[in-house]
Amino acid sequence: MDWGTELWDQFEVIERHTQWGLDLLDRYVKFVKERTEVEQAYAKQLRNLVKKYLPKRPAKDDPESKFSQQQSFLQILQEVNDFAGQRELVAENLSVHVCLELAKYSQEMKQERKMHFQEGRRAQQQLESGFKQLENSKRKFERDCREAEKAAQNAERLDQDINATKADVEKAKQQAHLRSHMAEESKNEYAAQLQRFNRDQAHFYFSQMPQIFDKLQDMDERRATHLGAGYGLLSEAELQVLPIITKCLEGMKVAAAAVDSKNDSQVLIELHKSGFARPGDVEFEDFSQPMNRAPSDSSLGTPSDGRPELRGPARSRAKRWPFGKKNKPRPPPLSPLGGPLPSALPNGPPSPRSGLDPLAILSEISKSVKPRLASFRSLRGSRGTVVTEDFSHLPPEQQRKRLQQQLEERNRELQKEVDQREALKKMKDVYEKTPQMGDPASLEPQIAETLNNIERLKLEVQKYEAWLAEAESRVLSNRGDSLSRHTRPPDPPASAPPDSSSSSNSGSQENKESSEEPPLEEGQDTPIYTEFDEDFEEESASPIGHCVAIYQFEGSSEGTISMAEGEDLSLMEEDKGDGWTRVRRKQGGEGYVPTSYLRVTLN
Repeated sequence: MDWGTELWDQFEVIERHTQWGLDLLDRYVKFVKERTEVEQAYAKQLRNLVKKYLPKRPAKDDPESKFSQQQSFLQILQEVNDFAGQRELVAENLSVHVCLELAKYSQEMKQERKMHFQEGRRAQQQLESGFKQLENSKRKFERDCREAEKAAQNAERLDQDINATKADVEKAKQQAHLRSHMAEESKNEYAAQLQRFNRDQAHFYFSQMPQIFDKLQDMDERRATHLGAGYGLLSEAELQVLPIITKCLEGMKVAAAAVDSKNDSQVLIELHKSGFARPGDVEFEDFSQPMNRAPSDSSLGTPSDGRPELRGPARSRAKRWPFGKKNKPRPPPLSPLGGPLPSALPNGPPSPRSGLDPLAILSEISKSVKPRLASFRSLRGSRGTVVTEDFSHLPPEQQRKRLQQQLEERNRELQKEVDQREALKKMKDVYEKTPQMGDPASLEPQIAETLNNIERLKLEVQKYEAWLAEAESRVLSNRGDSLSRHTRPPDPPASAPPDSSSSSNSGSQENKESSEEPPLEEGQDTPIYTEFDEDFEEESASPIGHCVAIYQFEGSSEGTISMAEGEDLSLMEEDKGDGWTRVRRKQGGEGYVPTSYLRVTLN
């Protein structure tokens, strides 16, 4: 069934229907355009939201970035940002494949519809013109017939009139014959015009207009099909990004599951562990007993064995601020000689006799008090603390970690400079063999600068190694002090000294501390750093990140490795300035590939 047969007389209905179809197409294009604007605004707001909640400081300078909670939150923000990118992609697809194409198609349909209706109206005008000509010939035939009949009646009347002359009768007969001949010609013309009009009318209703209607029907059906495809593009644009959006949602679930409270607690310990020994017991200071002096005035505050009692708890009295406000340590009371009173020593009242001079005792006390006060000031972290190169302003544990980080950075820089020197030497050899490629002397300044950098970095590495060994000894010494004073110590390393709390009396315990602590610090400097070196070498052999191949590369030369586009690789060594990066494939195999062919992500 087609419009030309069934709707042959519904020209106005077809005209209204095709116009409605084009209006619907334009309305859908407008709807998709506004939907695109909504998607773009939504994506923009999501990106602004992500930007608002992203940390202002870089990750390497932000200690909070080491917590799994913060890392998961940043991953969620990244997934939301990727989700916003997918909404922008939806908006772009709708704008290009729906709005632009359908708008262009709508204009084409309007031009085609206009052409078909102009053709139909011309056919109607031609038919109406033929009908007017038919009516004119019909009226002329009717008029000529009346004129002929009138002339014939006039001739017959004159012929019967006896008073009429023969000339009048002949003239009337000629006039009647002329009118009769004109009526006959009008009849023939009317008949021909009628036959022509009937033929044109049959052609109009059975051939010309049905063809135009069929063309309009085909145009409208094509428009409806194209509009249906546009409806499908609306959902297809969503389905195209649905896998990526699903990955974003899965990434959010993974980020939520990655929150590790135990690990965050351990990270907090690693970030803020001071490494100081815990404070000892506060000794009773008996001010009720008068100061006993020997006749020689040389027995001030010394035990019977002639050695000042400087126990561990006395060293920790200045660090008793685990909670609350950190007040400055109160100095011990001074004697008239300018030093602390013997009763301020943590081991109770002094012995009545001593074999040491009071000035010697004051010297020992000053040696034990001054470093503790300095350490106390560094622990407080006040605004007046001066940041030193060896990080001595930090607690021992934090100092060790910072020194270790600086040492690793210097080793990496040193390795990079060494690789650069080797590359410059190779380039110089090439220039010497093939002078047309370049002047070998032009590389001498760069080589000299590289050598200077290597020497400077070696000195810095040695300096940081010495500081690190000293910090390691200090940390282990503090652990030993803490173990000797507390029955419930933290988990010590395998090299920790044995607990000496099983001694029978405090005097023997002091002798053990004084005899065992120096060997502990001296004997563990070298092994501690040796273990650090071994760990550093093992870590350097493991991947330092991962990368994705952006382009395909065929490793045909020696030392290179082939990779396919989109392949995931393990990053073994960063670019040293020569444009090559060492990677490892998951299937096995290790080699160099161009750095510009990779998208690198460091651990």
